[in-house]
Amino acid sequence: MATAALLPVRAGTSPATESSGLSFPPVPPPPGGGAAVPGGWGLATLRPASRPSPGTVRQPAGPHPRSMEAFVNFTNQTRGRDRLFRATQYTCMLLSYLLERKTDKGMVIVKLKELESSMRFGRKLFRLGNMVHAMVAVRRTSQLPDLVLRLCLTASNFSRGLYFICDTVLWVKSVGLILDVDKQKWRNWATKCYYYSLLMNLARDVYEISWRMEKVAHKEENSSCCDEQDQDQICIDSEGLQPFLLLLYDTLRKNPPLLLDTMKNLCDLSSPLDRLGIYKTNPGVIGFCGLLSSLVGILTVASPQMKLKH
Repeated sequence: MATAALLPVRAGTSPATESSGLSFPPVPPPPGGGAAVPGGWGLATLRPASRPSPGTVRQPAGPHPRSMEAFVNFTNQTRGRDRLFRATQYTCMLLSYLLERKTDKGMVIVKLKELESSMRFGRKLFRLGNMVHAMVAVRRTSQLPDLVLRLCLTASNFSRGLYFICDTVLWVKSVGLILDVDKQKWRNWATKCYYYSLLMNLARDVYEISWRMEKVAHKEENSSCCDEQDQDQICIDSEGLQPFLLLLYDTLRKNPPLLLDTMKNLCDLSSPLDRLGIYKTNPGVIGFCGLLSSLVGILTVASPQMKLKH
């Protein structure tokens, strides 16, 4: 039996190619770290497969997951849904007022008023049981160390609790569970309680603003001059309206929660002032102020750090 001779084989060729005398140019190694494997007439390239790590989670296509999570957290709250309904209600009021002079928009105005009524009724459902939250807030604010804050916030929460009681009675009347209820009288009481609650909230805001302004003014008096590196600090070197307005602007600019709370309470005053006949306006002004107040409420619910703390 003849013994087969072992012939040296060059890289990139097969034994059949070597024995037949045919030669091929050497094949360079493939890019990316793969290895050239001889396989007869063809060459196969082995490349490392790109596999995701076990802990990697693919992000779904579409909106950003964080924004979706924030929206879900917002709508899961009763206050968040109430703010959305409130913004829709006052938007419909504002649009119906703007379109009422156009004769060809009669059906649109009717639809807007129906939607406004539906939003108002839905908000009544959201407010059921809020009287309990108001009473808990009364007990909490009655323990505040500051006397002015304790009086203002306790009176505000107590008035708000009475408003929720009146609002619940009006809802029971609207669904027909109780018939012998003077709707106008209970609505007037609810408006007055809401009005007094807003006044107490505004008194608290004024106290906060004056305290912070006094703090800044006292800091200015202790310093001989303004720091040249701090361009945001306002120097008060004379008395008058202009320095007072500058100090007020600087105080509110540095305290966005206080600014938002004051603006919200001022906007909310338009509705009870009109209903009680103290200052008559029109549905357009009430709708605009209510929409602006609702947007501020949405912002404070979505970003709790923008809400004024006790």
